[in-house]
Amino acid sequence: MTAPKPVEFRVSSLDDLRAFPLTARREAGHQLDQVQYGQEPDDWKSMNSVGQGVQEIRIRDAAGAFRVMYIAKLSAAIYVLHCFQKKTGKTRKADVALAARRYRDLILELQQ
Repeated sequence: MTAPKPVEFRVSSLDDLRAFPLTARREAGHQLDQVQYGQEPDDWKSMNSVGQGVQEIRIRDAAGAFRVMYIAKLSAAIYVLHCFQKKTGKTRKADVALAARRYRDLILELQQ
């Protein structure tokens, strides 16, 4: 068994995740744990509109729908870009833009 890949939360994403209800928070942790060991989350979607290789974990809970956007293809770590509660059928442009900005900032930071 290989060592788990570290998870790095970008900007406010850890605080945003901590604001999830307990059951959604636990499920997000479980799904990220799977990603750390090279497995796919149970329910996910590619988010190339945010950046190449970005994926979104989809969590459904009694309190609603929650999302965790991350990128795992980079060798150093799994970078969690954005965590939020989804309140409409389509992901808000503001959430996509925020994750995309954090993705660009991450790529620039890693290139230095």
